[in-house]
Amino acid sequence: MEFATFADRAGAIDAESADLEIVDHVRALLEDVGENGAAAGSDGEATDAGPEAIEIVARFVQGRVFPAWDSTTLDVGPSACYEAIARAAGTNVSAADVEERLAETGEIGAVAASYDFGGQQGLAAFTAGDDAEALTVREVYETLETLAYTDGSGSQGRKVDLLFGLFNRCSSEEARYLARLVLAEMRIGVGEGTVRDAIAAAFDVPADQVERALQVTNDYGQVARIARDDGLEGLEEVDLAVGRPVQAMLAQAGTVTDALEEWDDAAVERKYDGARIQLHHDPASSDDSGSETRVFSRNMEDVTAALPEVVEFAEGTLESPVILDGEVVAIDDGGDPLPFQEVLRRFRRKHDVAKAREDVAVRPVFFDCLHHDGEDLLECPLRDRHERLESVLTAGSEPDVDPEDVEGLSLLWLTDDADEIEAIDADALAAGHEGIMLKNPESTYSPGRRGKHWRKRKPDVETLDCVVTGAEWGEGRRATFLGTFELSVRDGDALETVGKVATGITDEQLAELTELLEPHIVTAEGTTVDVEPAVVFEVGYEEIQRSPTYSSGYALRFPRFVGVRSDKSPADADTLERLERLHGA
Repeated sequence: MEFATFADRAGAIDAESADLEIVDHVRALLEDVGENGAAAGSDGEATDAGPEAIEIVARFVQGRVFPAWDSTTLDVGPSACYEAIARAAGTNVSAADVEERLAETGEIGAVAASYDFGGQQGLAAFTAGDDAEALTVREVYETLETLAYTDGSGSQGRKVDLLFGLFNRCSSEEARYLARLVLAEMRIGVGEGTVRDAIAAAFDVPADQVERALQVTNDYGQVARIARDDGLEGLEEVDLAVGRPVQAMLAQAGTVTDALEEWDDAAVERKYDGARIQLHHDPASSDDSGSETRVFSRNMEDVTAALPEVVEFAEGTLESPVILDGEVVAIDDGGDPLPFQEVLRRFRRKHDVAKAREDVAVRPVFFDCLHHDGEDLLECPLRDRHERLESVLTAGSEPDVDPEDVEGLSLLWLTDDADEIEAIDADALAAGHEGIMLKNPESTYSPGRRGKHWRKRKPDVETLDCVVTGAEWGEGRRATFLGTFELSVRDGDALETVGKVATGITDEQLAELTELLEPHIVTAEGTTVDVEPAVVFEVGYEEIQRSPTYSSGYALRFPRFVGVRSDKSPADADTLERLERLHGA
């Protein structure tokens, strides 16, 4: 498929406001690329170099370059994109001109579309090949893939060259959506549900089977191809794969009373003050080169290198291929749990992991088994999955081992007695944990879903997970640090402000936060900067008040910084709906 065709369809979707019509546009796009792929061969068929065109398009339309489970990023900042646009626009255009025009229009796609590309020559002209040939979605993907894996000395210059080569071949509309794709700002109203429904309609397969395949693969491109080529039978055969993460099942707040009223009994677990992990372990990889272990965060980021203790645990304990769901907890010298922020120090560590390990030790605790020895367990009841988990973790142990002595096992109590639940909760708090989780023993595992079958019960003060959307430079001795941070919550695809936080932050933390946020600064005026939504803060507060000062209509009274939620993306931040619910509670 030509990239111009994709851009034209994206424009039609962008102009549409009705959900059903957007689904229909995406359906037509998938049908068209499927037909064109079958006929065109070179752009539609899978090659050793990459995926089929339908897989690329199904991702591009959501603003993705790679599958949802793949943590690969383009690692292209706005300045590199501005430089590439400027070079393609002409010798009289600079990156500063592009940035100035962006300040006027507020949208990078509109800026890119405002220039007349196609006439420039330069170092990256080789990427264009024959300039008379139309740019295809495969060429865009392959160039962006090359860009993503470009690193080392001079890599930013090479990335700009590659982007210049693409923009230099673009029409105005192609440039509009290429710029949005590069900076992950597609924003044409196509969400995951839209693509799911479009796949079902395009290839006449049940939406629930598409949903299941998406849960298992976390790859909309792969599912679109399977639905097209193999229909319902192919979707039914899709399985989990060790090494390919799935979204974590999530919990909502709840009470013991509600749980016992809705379920015959409740499964009770300790709630650890740690960070969610998903462990994939194959003791004998396909090439017989030895075991393979990968650890993923809640956001499906590969954090294997940062957590060698988890790898060592897997290689010393697990005897068959498994996918386990759990948490990693920071511990002191006596093995007692440390606060959540200590775990995040390890998650963010990319270098000198050995030194970080000396400073902060961690241990894994697992509470679910999603796959074991070739068998997917998502559809099994929780009580059965936990029994399988226990058997996995005790495979090499003595017979009749006490579950409390099983390393890495989160204990599970089944009870319908509220008093017993209260006692378990008290013991968990006394041991330094956050409290307890309540789960429906008969519930299946639903990746990515936050439902009533898992409930978290925390007695501590309520906090909010807010997206940082702006900041202000400090004064005096803090003048080199960002010192005040604007907070926002999600309202659909938009972000609405709820206040600013500047208290509860040490000088050391300010330095870390400044380093974390500076790459995401978009514009600056005086001491105030706008920040692209990339970082989530956990913020405590005394109360929520109605206020016209902030766009949400609410303000946090006496907000205080609790920590950075490095395990959460802006899409996981709290919503305006929750803010309103807490205000009315």
